[in-house]
Amino acid sequence: MGFGTMARNITLSGGVAPARAYINTLMPDIIEGAIDPGRVFDAQLPLAEIATGYAAMANREALKVRVVP
Repeated sequence: MGFGTMARNITLSGGVAPARAYINTLMPDIIEGAIDPGRVFDAQLPLAEIATGYAAMANREALKVRVVP
């Protein structure tokens, strides 16, 4: 896996700070099930298949892939 593959999956953004502004307002609705917060990971792969996960993100087949030991 080369730098180009990884570089396409790196972004600069405001991070979690913008989301923090809404936590107090939205968290009760999320807990009650009134709002679906969406999924965090599109796929889960073992550590041995990490290259497959990066390829899926590079090919825009997945937004986030969770790697588990």
